[in-house]
Amino acid sequence: MLLLGLVITFLAACSIGTPRPAGAIVDDLGRSVNVKEVPQRIISLAPSNTEILFALGLGDRVVGVTDFCDYPPEALEKEKIGGPFLNIDIEKIVALEPDLILAADINPIDVINTLEGQGFTVFGIEATDLDDLLDDINTVGTITGKEVEATTLTDDMRSKIGAITIETTNLSPEEKPRMFHICWHDPIYTSGNGTFIHDVIEKAGGVNIFADLEGYKSVDIEAVIFRDPEVIIVTAMGGTAGPVWDWINTDERLKVVAARKNGRIYYIESNWVERPGPRVVLGLEAMAKCLHPEFFGKPKEVIK
Repeated sequence: MLLLGLVITFLAACSIGTPRPAGAIVDDLGRSVNVKEVPQRIISLAPSNTEILFALGLGDRVVGVTDFCDYPPEALEKEKIGGPFLNIDIEKIVALEPDLILAADINPIDVINTLEGQGFTVFGIEATDLDDLLDDINTVGTITGKEVEATTLTDDMRSKIGAITIETTNLSPEEKPRMFHICWHDPIYTSGNGTFIHDVIEKAGGVNIFADLEGYKSVDIEAVIFRDPEVIIVTAMGGTAGPVWDWINTDERLKVVAARKNGRIYYIESNWVERPGPRVVLGLEAMAKCLHPEFFGKPKEVIK
């Protein structure tokens, strides 16, 4: 009986305390990926993925990141593998011997196929809205043995998102400012329907003036003037927003736009809203302040 009791205790402890392999899971790219073991050597192929991994406490298991992975600061110390859009170094990835490569929709599909063809476990995620992001974080937690940490993180994010949407969900169309998001000016690039930023705009209580477009699109200045945004949000494709900020505030053709007339042009830290990662709640909060200071307080002045 004593031996049986010890066996039962051992099995119970294993089932509670030891992460188990996730098995076959369909990723956001529509591929069935078999995660045979809890990964110990992870490569991230996108800055947003890197932020998710570190937020789940997996920094010590990350062995490689892209050239653009700069948050948290510890990510800068990891081996760089190029990318995420171009020049991903396949040879360096092979040399790092990862047992999980966390990819994203921004990675070239031929690179993903090449890595998979070499026997690596490649799992892709793609968040087109905030609900997708929360699901992706929980999925990453599942395949890495960090389910508890993922649940804690997403619960906290969901609470912060709810604090915004409880004020914005029931606003009438007339109470929602017409909003224009610009991330580059030459040519002018904006976010249409089906993008992550579009969902942030809607949840923050705004109306995207280019919601009739799909994805990230180039638009002409005449269309911006005609649609007359009441609020303009400037980001910078993860770079420096200075040139975009200067152009949107000084181009003579835009002086007739309501946002320019009323001084409602704002900058939001690009990586808060352009990266589908845990910091998006900061971007949502900042967006809500820009659109509805009557609920959330005035947006803070920031250095562009």
